[in-house]
Amino acid sequence: MSNVISVEDLENSKNKTITVKTEENIDGINALTPIRADLTFRSLGDFIEVSGNVKGIVKLECDLCLKEFEYKLDFDIDELYAKHALIEAPDESGQEFEIKDGQFVTDLNGSDEIDIYDLLYQSVILNLPNKKVCGINCNGEDKFSKEEEMSDPRMDVFKNIKIEDNK
Repeated sequence: MSNVISVEDLENSKNKTITVKTEENIDGINALTPIRADLTFRSLGDFIEVSGNVKGIVKLECDLCLKEFEYKLDFDIDELYAKHALIEAPDESGQEFEIKDGQFVTDLNGSDEIDIYDLLYQSVILNLPNKKVCGINCNGEDKFSKEEEMSDPRMDVFKNIKIEDNK
């Protein structure tokens, strides 16, 4: 299975649609299972729409207690690729296309293919939580004990400073 979708193959396919099922181990993502994706590529004139679902399990580090935990990925992809440069003269065909809330258009910059691996990497990264917390009851206690263990010995001189109040 190729990790790219050729624009030419997409244009020549039945209904200008290609469906891909893939499992990828993606560098830079600490996945416990391969990232599974069911994707549909559709040619829509000047655009290519990619829709589908991505699933997998990744290992994250809790921002509160610093323990590793498993995070289940299960999200939908809805991306648009522009076949031609987006900054050109207005399209004479009058084709209108609605961009949904939260949807971005990626310019292929003259490329004749879409890299599935790169699409999955970017999608997974964007769908990881901003604040990674191992559980609802995490109170971060381990973080503070680790911080104390890792305190800088050069700062020990400040532990015994007494400040007098001269009012």
